[in-house]
Amino acid sequence: MKNELVPQKAKLPQSDVPALYDRLAWIYDLWGHLTESKARDRALELAAIQPGEHVLEVAVGTGLAFEHIVTRNPNGRNVGIDISRGMLSKAKRRLRKAGLTNFELLAGSASSVAEDAASFDLLLCNFMFDLLDESEWPQVLSEFRRVIKSAGRLVLVNMTFGEKRGSSFYERLYRLSPSLMGGCRGVRLSDVLEQNGFSVLSREYYQQLLFPSEVILALNANAPRGAARPANE
Repeated sequence: MKNELVPQKAKLPQSDVPALYDRLAWIYDLWGHLTESKARDRALELAAIQPGEHVLEVAVGTGLAFEHIVTRNPNGRNVGIDISRGMLSKAKRRLRKAGLTNFELLAGSASSVAEDAASFDLLLCNFMFDLLDESEWPQVLSEFRRVIKSAGRLVLVNMTFGEKRGSSFYERLYRLSPSLMGGCRGVRLSDVLEQNGFSVLSREYYQQLLFPSEVILALNANAPRGAARPANE
């Protein structure tokens, strides 16, 4: 593997992530609109949400994508989880302001999702794997496989390795101070997904304000039927 395709080490401890994103919640929407909106909009297109589906968004953040999910799925089940209560609070305000009620927003971890096996037709996750250490990826993907129905869909958006001029700026910023990047660095998940029970249908590259993102559509190739998780306390 080429050196430029090896992710930098995850330098922000996971124990620090909730507090950091609690602090960032008030300004995150601006960052999201300036650097992530093209990739996020494409992810929603690829998700192809059908009315009545059960949809889970992991790392729901301030609800920038989740608002569209709930709007497009008024009669289905819409669940969003995040480890930052500050982000969740802002997401709830966003959806209530939009007059939406058919949703559940819960504090929860991607490594232990408090939902039954094979519960969801679709799982979306935006800009989370770029925060996690590589050693954590298999456990998270195992949980995703557990809760997605057999042949269910997974849509991921991640900060990725830059492919165009200027995109290396954010990797340099991460080296200087991981917290300035919200703990995110470039990753590439296609091969990892294939190695962990998913079939990748497409990977697309987007760059917005020099910020590089990948959008991946995959299918749960062989969903395990594990025991149900307990409900969140």
